[in-house]
Amino acid sequence: MHDVKLIRNSVILGHGSSGKTTLAEALLFTAGVSKRLGKVDDGSSSMDYEPEEVKRKVSISTAFSHLSWKKREIYLADTPGDDNFVNEAKFAAQVADSAILTVGAVIGVRNQTERFVDYIQENQLPCLICITKMDRERANFTKTIDQIRSTFDLNPVVLYLPIGAEDSFRGVVDVAAKKALFFKEDGSGQVEAGEIPDELLDEAAALRESMMEYVAETDDELIEKFLEEGELTDQELQAGLAAAVQGGKIAPVCVCAPLSNRGTSLILDAIAELLPSPDMRPAQVGTNPKTKDLEERAADSGAPFSALVFNTMADPFAGRLTIFRVYSGTLSGDTFYNSSKETAERFGQLFVMQGKEQKPIDRAVPGMIVAVAKLKETVTGDTLCAEPNPIIFDRPVPQDTVITYAVTSSKGDEEKLFSSITRMLDEDQTLKLTRQQQTHEVLISGVGQVHLEVIGEKLKRKFGVELELKVPRIPYRETIKGKARVQGKHKKQSGGRGQFGDCWIEMEPQERGAGYEFIDKIVGGVIPQQYRPAVDKGIQEAMEKGVIAGYPFVDVRIYLVDGSYHAVDSSEMAFKVAGSLAFKKAVQEANPVLLEPIMEVTVHVPKEHVGDVMGDMNSRRGKVLGMDSTDKYEVISAHVPQKEILLYAPDLTSMTGGRGTFKVKFSHYEEVPAHLAEKIIAESATTGD
Repeated sequence: MHDVKLIRNSVILGHGSSGKTTLAEALLFTAGVSKRLGKVDDGSSSMDYEPEEVKRKVSISTAFSHLSWKKREIYLADTPGDDNFVNEAKFAAQVADSAILTVGAVIGVRNQTERFVDYIQENQLPCLICITKMDRERANFTKTIDQIRSTFDLNPVVLYLPIGAEDSFRGVVDVAAKKALFFKEDGSGQVEAGEIPDELLDEAAALRESMMEYVAETDDELIEKFLEEGELTDQELQAGLAAAVQGGKIAPVCVCAPLSNRGTSLILDAIAELLPSPDMRPAQVGTNPKTKDLEERAADSGAPFSALVFNTMADPFAGRLTIFRVYSGTLSGDTFYNSSKETAERFGQLFVMQGKEQKPIDRAVPGMIVAVAKLKETVTGDTLCAEPNPIIFDRPVPQDTVITYAVTSSKGDEEKLFSSITRMLDEDQTLKLTRQQQTHEVLISGVGQVHLEVIGEKLKRKFGVELELKVPRIPYRETIKGKARVQGKHKKQSGGRGQFGDCWIEMEPQERGAGYEFIDKIVGGVIPQQYRPAVDKGIQEAMEKGVIAGYPFVDVRIYLVDGSYHAVDSSEMAFKVAGSLAFKKAVQEANPVLLEPIMEVTVHVPKEHVGDVMGDMNSRRGKVLGMDSTDKYEVISAHVPQKEILLYAPDLTSMTGGRGTFKVKFSHYEEVPAHLAEKIIAESATTGD
């Protein structure tokens, strides 16, 4: 377990329902780690073990496992394919040494596959392509491989050609070795050699020739020999193939049927023999916190220890489980240094993950994915290292949130709810909790509707609190467009000392964003000095509550110009009331208007969906600011009222087949069109806002 050259660290990526978890289960069973072939559909999967995953039959969190095969120690990270949980795949891809890309033989390349290929290419991961579900009805290897070739720049090279499909999927042709391998019928995942069926001889020979060309083109010596002699020896082909795959120059293609455990031993062979060990990967670059210089940490067990925390699991009983990838050095003992927090952390036991189980180990070396429990300070994104040799690696950047709701407890237990959500924030980097000062609502943001629904289910199961989601109130504001000069007079006499305050104010609008300004222009002593600040205070209190629809007032300048007082009955309170009355009266005469928040929206969409997205933007009262192009996408920038963009995420997904993404940030306030303002004012009158 501790020889870096024998370690393989792979992330399994692919769109939803492409068979990632079923493949992982079959690999574990074939390697003898599990005694039965776990299945997602009947809830027996060891990788999808959370109740929310069993219920929905989809992966929600990354599951980690470890197996041994041909003296290699293989670490697998099985990631979600659903858009709501894709951040898990993003983070796992950043710490892996290689990727296994699953593509279903029935539905082939999906829009979402593009995102996972992006992760592979962004992280320059050597990649093994697994075409799954070859035993299903309508499974089509040729069509699927053609889709992969035409859609992605992965240089796929067929390693194993399927013999038969659907019910008759019974083996493969090992293209490099020029032999047939037939699946044993005992469900063990093993194969036995045989003769290549006559009908596949020509195709297998053509694929071998193609493989030879691909491999030769990746190496100067091999291409020279290939051009001179027209072929490579079996030994040269195998060595060249491994080097080309490890260098990320080609992606070998395997075929399998994980549910019936066919082809999995061959995939394990490919992982062990073709994918790189940690020391073959580029050194990890970080920053020395003392010198601020960039430093490299190679995957050498004798180097200073360094690791990156990329996942945290919250558990009400076991506490937090912190999962990290070791980049350099050897970790043993019971402490390490958290350079991100500048503190030493003590831990009890080091583990490797096996689904929901944890297996104790005594030390960890580069390439290993390991876990410790109950750390006090460490969170996802922190760097762990040896204190005498500190380094800080870049933190993984979570996906942007795209949907926001106001959150309350359905049982009125807000305090327990918010403390429980805070604990969930440690586990889920894409979850955000904020407070809207103006509306006094607590807002929860996530990457999709299903994401927030699952958070609600987890909160109920783990912490016994129920989450209620509501569409958040829009933080409208009020202002004026005209000017006014009015009197505010408060006079009350009911026996004993009375109340008297009298002021004249002039009101005018300010530029958007300029705020509130109060100017005292009283000449002489018509209002004594000690009462003038009370007028200002009364106006400000009235502004907070609003006048036309109950929203805060902004961007006005007030001049206090005249007034009168009573030697006995005047007081600060009386002038405060007078100021408030004057303000409300002036607003009604100064052409009041409602303002709404305008968001700056940036949408990335494939070129073929630009028309739909632009039309939709117009229907949302959006103003398109401009367009840019990238290799794959058009980038549309627009200003859109917040009210119109609150639940944009599912609409964009349906318009673009899941290929569109967007970011939103606050831009400015603008006047609400009159016909819409009337509705908002009417609604506020009925709800009492």
